[in-house]
Amino acid sequence: MNSILETLAAMTPDPQPPSLGRGLAALAAAKGDGWAVRCADDVRSWRDLHLRSNRIARGLLERGVGQGDFVTIGLPNGIGFIEAFYAAWKIGAVPQPVSWRLPLAELRAIVDLANSPVVIGDGALDLGRPVMSVADLLSGDDRDLPDAVSPSWKAPTSGGSTGRPKLIVAGQPGVVMEGAAARWRITPGDIVLMPGPLYHNGPIVTAFPALMVGAPVVVMTKFDAEETLALIEKHRATWLYLVPTMMARIWRLPQEVRARYDVSSLRTVWHLAAPCPPWLKEAWIDWLGPDVVWELYGGTEGVAATIISDREWLAHKGSVGLPTPNAEIEAFAADGTMLPRGEVGEIFMRQKPGLASTYRYIGAETRRLEGGWESIGDIGWLDAQGYLYLADRRTDMILVGGANVYPAEVEGAIDEHPLVQSSCVIGFPDDDLGQRVHAIVQPKEGLTRDALEAHLAEKLVRYKRPRTIEFVSHPLRDDAGKVRRSQLREERLGAGKSGQIS
Repeated sequence: MNSILETLAAMTPDPQPPSLGRGLAALAAAKGDGWAVRCADDVRSWRDLHLRSNRIARGLLERGVGQGDFVTIGLPNGIGFIEAFYAAWKIGAVPQPVSWRLPLAELRAIVDLANSPVVIGDGALDLGRPVMSVADLLSGDDRDLPDAVSPSWKAPTSGGSTGRPKLIVAGQPGVVMEGAAARWRITPGDIVLMPGPLYHNGPIVTAFPALMVGAPVVVMTKFDAEETLALIEKHRATWLYLVPTMMARIWRLPQEVRARYDVSSLRTVWHLAAPCPPWLKEAWIDWLGPDVVWELYGGTEGVAATIISDREWLAHKGSVGLPTPNAEIEAFAADGTMLPRGEVGEIFMRQKPGLASTYRYIGAETRRLEGGWESIGDIGWLDAQGYLYLADRRTDMILVGGANVYPAEVEGAIDEHPLVQSSCVIGFPDDDLGQRVHAIVQPKEGLTRDALEAHLAEKLVRYKRPRTIEFVSHPLRDDAGKVRRSQLREERLGAGKSGQIS
């Protein structure tokens, strides 16, 4: 690491961190032909990553992209996604990632909001502006460009389900962030395995800081439970990103399959993006041993976050941790008053005074209270020591006969059954109770309604149990562990489904 830092210092006498373009140039000079990114059979050295992103950057410039412009990137997982980000940074543009699977109307709304001069994607799409592949943008000139700093290092879209597009533009400019890598426990000696979709914020804020400090990254084209274990063994991966859906799929592999692979190289495993059922987390801690499993809770906005180690979690089961030193988190009642510790309310957070804003929205407003408190829509409570416990999203809570039912809790109980692959719990209108709990379940072969109901009778009080259960043949969560409960509910109510098992 010293040689890289020395190279950076020589290139940047200014005490400010170097631009992300200069940072990559320094890594290319220091690491040369050592590999930087792998994806399937595709490999890029640090030198190749630098030179190819120079060529793509020039291709963007030739097509009118300039300082501060958004560049929408709608690519599947692969090295091209990484190259496109660096190319945008090198000309002072802002990478704006989206899912490459978005319906055309939704993609068009986001692109119009970003006003991207060029969209980087594969395939012909009618978006009212050029859509170009990485290959289309490759210029023949791989020389270094004049130094530029993007005003914002990323601008992902909201992970929410309001149906309205929203860009979350980071407040941090496009400079090397060694501190971010350190917070994720990433060092230059790590080998990072990334099975998550790169367009999501979690993979962005972990994979790129790893590259910024010289830690090579293995990107999976898509998550596969057994392939993840195989790649850990093959590359001796030391650092792994997961969401609870991935954790469950790996855990549900036959024990003899999990035992087939050597995962002893893992030093750090992070999970985030969705609630993790306590039984599943405890199983992973028992499997990997102490000081390996870590959890982060926070929003794409970066206003605040909590972190918890496996040892802390065993002492505070169900918690997502304590706020980071720069943040404050509290629960509030519906009338905007702060609640005492132990009482459930909407979770609001804020940065401590004197810190710069971490984001700005394009296309939406923030839900704020007086004093700078902001909400990302979650319900929960804090214990006497300040540890945060989450119940559910504010918009997803189900009110059954006056009692609150949190879908995440019910889903956790359903997913604990060994013949369940994924589930989603939503509320249906009910003339008697106001709402009733409906479960949508992706089963494995052999699961019956009676067996699932018997399992839930041992896990949940009666009013929390689903009144109706629907079996489906497709996954209910994406590779990032996200589920659109509102959309699933609207589809069923619109179609007049009875919610009976199928």
